Amino acid sequence: MNFIKLEKILKKEPNYRLSQINNAIFRRLITDWNQASNLSLNLRQELKKNCPLEIKAETFISQDKRTIKAQIILEDKQKIEAVLMCHDGNRNTVCVSCQVGCSLECKFCLTGKMGFKRNLTASEIVSQVLFFARYLKSEKENVTNIVFMGMGEPFLNYENVLRAIKILNDPRKFNIGARKISISTAGIVEGIKKLGLEGLQVNLAISLHAPDNKLRSKLMPINKKYSLEKIFQAVDEYIKKTSRRVMFEYLLLKDVNDANEQALELAGLLKNRLCFVNLIIYNPTGTKFKSADDKQIKKFKKILEEKGIAVTQRYRFGRDIEAACGQLGK
Repeated sequence: MNFIKLEKILKKEPNYRLSQINNAIFRRLITDWNQASNLSLNLRQELKKNCPLEIKAETFISQDKRTIKAQIILEDKQKIEAVLMCHDGNRNTVCVSCQVGCSLECKFCLTGKMGFKRNLTASEIVSQVLFFARYLKSEKENVTNIVFMGMGEPFLNYENVLRAIKILNDPRKFNIGARKISISTAGIVEGIKKLGLEGLQVNLAISLHAPDNKLRSKLMPINKKYSLEKIFQAVDEYIKKTSRRVMFEYLLLKDVNDANEQALELAGLLKNRLCFVNLIIYNPTGTKFKSADDKQIKKFKKILEEKGIAVTQRYRFGRDIEAACGQLGK
């Protein structure tokens, strides 16, 4: 979908036409303009020519059927990946990408190896959700949650990400509640500050992965520009403005950042902050890293809990189809 082209076409149409088209695209989830029989034939032909509804993609389904990865082919032949994760209780989360590739070069992430190609438009971001919404319609289910945790850094494509969120949140379109939308950043301070002023009740997640600047800079070169001190200053401002709890993502790497001392250091960083930690088990990405073993993961989690830090552990979705955390972009 190209929403800019769509808006131009609709300028010459009656006002009610927009409502009809929103209903057709986002509620009925049509895949061909001929299915919108309430539109004139001429308009359907024009839309078919200039705003085709087809989303070209190759899909990969995990063995447990709970994860689907879509490799979507864009208009300029670039490829991005998005993932549908089906939880218990009819909760269906789409993990969307916001860039083709990524410039941050995090050492544990496959996307970082691609380098940066370009930003996605708001239309290209929304199309990822639309693709899976159509799939779920056949299963008599719908998309319930969105996470900006796919390829790319959301706050380096801030305007398009915000436009996409407003479309996803719009009651006339997807009508996905803001509190069911999460943005994950590697710590782009300007983006954290801007989000705090938006008045949106979306969730903020910070990819932390180390409790000190020296180690974090080795794992995530962006830390040389945005140190932990700068990130936490921005996070504190965000919490003060929004009163919203922040998630800190922590990828547990064997003999790198999983020691008991590092758990204590992390607890010290987060003490008295409105936040929680989401522990992530490392998924193979062709790097030298290995996942922390189960015994140490439990110990690390227990130390945080004993220090009064709320902790969750992320479920591994789609590892067998390279759709898990850090694996997108092959």
